[in-house]
Amino acid sequence: YDKKLIEQYWEKQSGALNRRWTEFLGQSVPFLTKVAGYLITGGIDELQAHDVELARDARIIMEKLGPTYIKLGQTLSVRPDVLPQAALDELAILQDGVKPFSSAVALRQIEAELKQPLGALFSEISEEPVAAASLAQVYRARLASTGEYVAIKVQRPGIQETVSKDLYVLRRAAEVYQGLVDRFAPQQRTDYVALLNEWAVGFYTELDFTNEGKNQMRLKRLLEKEEVKDVYVPHVYEDLCTRRILVSEWIDGVKLSQCDPKEIRQLIEIGQECFLVQLLQVGFFHSDPHPGNLLKMNDTSKGKIALLDFGLMASVKQEDIDLMVNSIIHLANKDYPSLVDDFIGLNILPADCDRSKVVPLMDKALSPYVKGGGAKKYEEELRRMYGMDDTASGQIGGFQAMTQDALTVLNDIPFSIPPYFALLARAIVTLEGVALSGNPNYGIIMEAYPFVARKLLKEDRPEIQRALQQVLYGGGSGGKLGSERLAVLLNSAMGVVAKQQGGAFIDLDSIPEDAVSLGSAFKFLLSNRTASLRSLLIEELASASDLLLRQAARKAAGSINNRLPTPPLPFLPRPDQIPIPLLLPTLSGAPSSASESTEIGESAENVLERVVGRGQNIGGTLGRFTLEPAMVSPEAFLDSAAPKLTREEELYALSLKDLASTTLGPEAAAVIAGDTVTDPAAAIRIFIPLLASGGTMAPELKEALARVSPGFVASIEEARDGGGAEAAGEIREVLSNLSTQERQILGESTEKVISNVWNRVAERVAPLARSSRRR
Repeated sequence: YDKKLIEQYWEKQSGALNRRWTEFLGQSVPFLTKVAGYLITGGIDELQAHDVELARDARIIMEKLGPTYIKLGQTLSVRPDVLPQAALDELAILQDGVKPFSSAVALRQIEAELKQPLGALFSEISEEPVAAASLAQVYRARLASTGEYVAIKVQRPGIQETVSKDLYVLRRAAEVYQGLVDRFAPQQRTDYVALLNEWAVGFYTELDFTNEGKNQMRLKRLLEKEEVKDVYVPHVYEDLCTRRILVSEWIDGVKLSQCDPKEIRQLIEIGQECFLVQLLQVGFFHSDPHPGNLLKMNDTSKGKIALLDFGLMASVKQEDIDLMVNSIIHLANKDYPSLVDDFIGLNILPADCDRSKVVPLMDKALSPYVKGGGAKKYEEELRRMYGMDDTASGQIGGFQAMTQDALTVLNDIPFSIPPYFALLARAIVTLEGVALSGNPNYGIIMEAYPFVARKLLKEDRPEIQRALQQVLYGGGSGGKLGSERLAVLLNSAMGVVAKQQGGAFIDLDSIPEDAVSLGSAFKFLLSNRTASLRSLLIEELASASDLLLRQAARKAAGSINNRLPTPPLPFLPRPDQIPIPLLLPTLSGAPSSASESTEIGESAENVLERVVGRGQNIGGTLGRFTLEPAMVSPEAFLDSAAPKLTREEELYALSLKDLASTTLGPEAAAVIAGDTVTDPAAAIRIFIPLLASGGTMAPELKEALARVSPGFVASIEEARDGGGAEAAGEIREVLSNLSTQERQILGESTEKVISNVWNRVAERVAPLARSSRRR
């Protein structure tokens, strides 16, 4: 597509352009006159009474006007929220039932393009086309060499001239419109000519079937690499393809639009997942997913849906993909202030835009769309939002308010639409229309959220990590990990979405009622789909463990000091202030500079085997940790290894205790908070049931405990039957049923957490070790 060459050519062909304008007016004016007549004589009711007749007339006019207008009809044919059913039925013919051109011409074109007789390449070929669309028609044939059935796509003769002429006319119209916008709304920055050129480039590219074949095979490889399930892209026989001929694998199936709504609803979930992979994962997407290009496959061994027609494809840069991911998160969470930043990054809004005006208008314009349901529901929501009821005052007042907001957008908010949005908008409008035919309440933003949640949990690129941190640490959590948000995000990724405001937006701070089980969530955390989240959680778990160990250490030291005798003379040091030989931890993997050192450590398999059960090994091995001897007072060691918690840290420790109490029970919370130092029975009540073989206390142990403390066994049994023990039992059961890969991931993660905590302590006591060595 070269707009300058096209412009130079058609400027010399004014007669051809005049004939095209005459043809357009000759077809459209009688139709528009008929529509106006019905409206004048009987209003909307009269128009609806003739909807079948008008729909047929519109479809015939589009066919006569050619591919540019057929493309428009194809897009409208999948919008039940915009057009009545009669119009949809007629326009659906344009998907693959356009009037075909002569088969004799088509067969001669195949021979001319492939430079061989038909019989040399194909043992059989259908006498008439099996489908005909705006740019080409398709024949079913059989390869002479292999016997495989193929689809031969043959371009319509003279199509390039027609398309070129229409694009030139549309470009001139866009230039006129751009001039009007620049004159009356100079603050608007959308380049409408560039938008048209982007669409024109895609349209022109569709005329090169060699390029389409390359697109098809590229997307086939990408989807296979991403392991997209239930979607199949037919193979292309590239040695039999030219600019005007495309030969690909034949697929038997039924158009998606011919399936019943229940089937459409099921299949569109597959198609939606595939589209989101294209748009938000690989950055190369199908821009024309109308029902004629989506087949329900008869042979499901390869997939349930087949994608066809790859002439109109588009690419998205990685930085724009990341911003789109952020936009979906912020739209679904109704976080419009953050969405402003996303739109600035996407060059939709300028960096100096007036946020005080943009955010309220975003709420009014985008909230109805997020709620789903298409154009009709959008209109209903807008009318409700502006108070446009059935009364005259409501209609007038609502219209005035809407007009005022529209003027604010035009005059005060200099937005622009990036050129590549032309193809993206076409793809979304088309896909959303197909989905609405199966689910009238479909909303693509909310439906896309689980995919985005899975993407956040899986990828470890810095941009995605930042987006994940914003979700987990936002919402007034004071910079701490929100446990509810973590649970909501895990549930969303697993398809269970917590919603608020009548199901319109994601509620990040409320766990859904039908949340997945603790065991399912834990296994999901140990899958390859949550690598990004695990990286973040390992650091978070190390921080939490370090904080809780510091708290427990200080509680233990306080309890011990209270039991020590007071010095007989006031000038004598307390026992904890007297230097004694201690072993100080050093950084793991770092050699000790002391003449003597001690190595400690135990394999992760041995440590976790006690919790999981005998014979249930966990992958990963803890490294050997080094201890260095030093003369240090217990007080100095405590202050260095376990400094006092700040007020903020104390509050965080309390929140961790509350979380443990609600999920694992009060005894587990006591252990986590370090309270077992002053209440050892709490620790025993937790660990004895866990460490008992099979979760049942051995008779000998039960008898011994009964002799020591009558009634103690009963309290253990009671604790084991409570909710906390039930959760602990569920964790134990999950651990015992882990796969080899899951055990390996758990072992490696555990090793990272322990090593991280060890190194934190070692860094804090390092000055003590250096001071001791100097002495």
